[in-house]
Amino acid sequence: MSFKESGNAIVDKSFYFACDIVIYAEELKQKRFFEIANQLLKSGTSVGANVRESQRGVSTKDFKNKLGIALKEADETSFWLDVIEETKIYEVPQKLREDCEVLIKLLVSIIKNS
Repeated sequence: MSFKESGNAIVDKSFYFACDIVIYAEELKQKRFFEIANQLLKSGTSVGANVRESQRGVSTKDFKNKLGIALKEADETSFWLDVIEETKIYEVPQKLREDCEVLIKLLVSIIKNS
């Protein structure tokens, strides 16, 4: 079974972001940046996992809590991308950076308005 788009922007965007993170982390591992690749992989894929889990929330509080965790993970992912850029160990794709910022903005908006 493969992913089927839900029509829910945050669910779909966070899933495809996780896929892009997996591919980018593999590139980092090929360059032997194992530790930072693993950190980025954990935080970047956790965004989508927590967004998906939020969709099964039993209450508004639970929903917002899961999205809050996703937001923290997205912020951590942004941190690791900053570290990679600042140290110039490898190029960070602009699309990855932009997608992370879009997810952060969407998550903040959804949490505020829920």
